[in-house]
Amino acid sequence: MNIIKVGVADDHKIFRKGVILSLRQYTNLSFIFEAENGEELLTKLNEEQPDVVLMDLRMPGKDGIESTKEVSKRYPNVKILILTMFEDERFVSHLMENGANGYLLKNADPSEIKKAIMEVMAKGYYLNNFVNRVLLRKSNTRNKAIPSLNSEIVMSDKEKEVVRLLCMEFTAAEIAQKMEISPRTVESIKDRLMERFGLKNTAGLVFFAVKNNMID
Repeated sequence: MNIIKVGVADDHKIFRKGVILSLRQYTNLSFIFEAENGEELLTKLNEEQPDVVLMDLRMPGKDGIESTKEVSKRYPNVKILILTMFEDERFVSHLMENGANGYLLKNADPSEIKKAIMEVMAKGYYLNNFVNRVLLRKSNTRNKAIPSLNSEIVMSDKEKEVVRLLCMEFTAAEIAQKMEISPRTVESIKDRLMERFGLKNTAGLVFFAVKNNMID
């Protein structure tokens, strides 16, 4: 059984301990460190990188928004799951497009947190009901935050198919098999699209694609 290394960044020690305690039942999760703010998180990451960081947003000093962007830039292999009290779609959109791999509220059950960890490890992102509701509202309204991008969203048929299958939660290997191309080609297409649209990871690409009606 592969052990998934997890770090927790939250300024409330009781909450950190509570999360770790609630997830101790899952023996494939190993909590390797705690951090009470972004500065401490980056120090810990410099010493050892977990597979997944559970990230709060409101923290003293370097907050979770700034930390998410910096961690995704410095350590692109580290998955970031936002775990916060902020039920605000503005945070969801911004963070999912700037490095977060999933967005959870602090009232989530331990089983959902565990599911989210497993899914970001397998697929690179986790979209729960809350995030899907945000996506639905965004896709049904004109988002004025990125009007200049809408006219420039041009993709080839192959790019559209890769994005469509990503949105259907297929892995890169599964997409390669379905499209009869190599996994490296799939990753190359993903990287090219993320660079084109200024996105940080697969989660951001999926979120951006759905929000902007990039697929049929």
